[in-house]
Amino acid sequence: MIDDIKKRALHRTSILEGQLRGLSKMIESEDYCMDIITQSRAIQRSLESLNRLLLENHLRTHVTHMFEAGGDDRDQAVAELLKAFDFTGK
Repeated sequence: MIDDIKKRALHRTSILEGQLRGLSKMIESEDYCMDIITQSRAIQRSLESLNRLLLENHLRTHVTHMFEAGGDDRDQAVAELLKAFDFTGK
């Protein structure tokens, strides 16, 4: 994993852990539903941000090498990208 991306991804997971703990406390204390939903949506956005970082790392490392190798490796890279974007219908 690229060092800078790893550092940022780990930082985002720490933020997510805190957000999830906060969400759990909100549910436990029966906070206002809209506030809980707002927190849940913030967590979803944080996960998407983490996914973008992980995808960037995959593109810059594995996919680059797979395309350079060509053949079956390239086909696998294309299949993985389609899966990452959920275009395969599976």
